[in-house]
Amino acid sequence: QVQLVESGGGSVQVGESLTLSCTASARAFSSWAMAWFRQAPGKEREFVAAISYAGERTKYAGSVKDRFSISRDNAENMVHLQMDNLLPEDTGVYYCAAGPSYSSFTSDYWGQGTQVTVSS
Repeated sequence: QVQLVESGGGSVQVGESLTLSCTASARAFSSWAMAWFRQAPGKEREFVAAISYAGERTKYAGSVKDRFSISRDNAENMVHLQMDNLLPEDTGVYYCAAGPSYSSFTSDYWGQGTQVTVSS
């Protein structure tokens, strides 16, 4: 069983930055690939970024590549999403997810989500 709790969401202006954090209560946290997804109003949930077990590999959706950075701290059971140069289309609820496979990420566990709102 893995419980995930996100934090760090908020309201910002275009071009500003936010850092989201996800704290996991899990044994062997480093055995889980971690990812961030988001869901905009009226749209389906979409993949944002993923990180491998020790953090040596990362991948991103094309829309956030070069603006967002995912990282993890296995000693603290945490994963972070640094979001720079935010755009209105980044608005949505951001979810932390844990899954067994980094290469073909599917989520076994979800957090409750944190709202990010970007205004122009």
